[in-house]
Amino acid sequence: MAESSSSEPFVTEPLTAIAVVRTCQRLHHEAPRQSGLGRGDVGEIHMRQGMQNGLQDLDGFSHLWVLFWCHHARGTPLQVQPPRDQQKRGVFATRAPQRPNAIGMSCVRLLRIEKRVLHIADHDLLDGTPVLDLKPYLPYCDSVPGAEIGYVAGLPEAANDHRLWWRDKSASPPASYADWLAQCAREEQCAREGRDPDDPDQVR
Repeated sequence: MAESSSSEPFVTEPLTAIAVVRTCQRLHHEAPRQSGLGRGDVGEIHMRQGMQNGLQDLDGFSHLWVLFWCHHARGTPLQVQPPRDQQKRGVFATRAPQRPNAIGMSCVRLLRIEKRVLHIADHDLLDGTPVLDLKPYLPYCDSVPGAEIGYVAGLPEAANDHRLWWRDKSASPPASYADWLAQCAREEQCAREGRDPDDPDQVR
């Protein structure tokens, strides 16, 4: 077998998405920082036509690994600051979507399968996320009780899931965040005044 050229030793085949995610979580800040925290919304994974035979026998599993492309990620920094941290860390020691290859992985709960649509819950995926692969979650080999988690063990659990990055850069928030920021402002005002933001009789 011919040796790879020294100038291209890590060339891979191009990837093609096998599915797309449909969910009401459209903004990064609308999703939890990780799946499996019990806060993710329900959603659907729509398989590409021709992929349905690959779903055979999957309905017997309660959880799946979803490998996906972080389609909103921009840039490939080698050091990033996690949302709950106060310093930068090597990107490979984080789950940041901005990385040399914008590949993400999430363990999601599988509710049911209807033809080419997988109904999922407790996920951190955004609407329109391209799915690269699906694998069943296997507790006997995917769970490592007592695993060490490095610097993450010292991070505050109660901190916000996401940083308002535009504030760090003294920039204006993206226009797509207008409705979300308005809703956050209403909720904060209701909290200060002791009102329920979900009760229309209490919201002015």
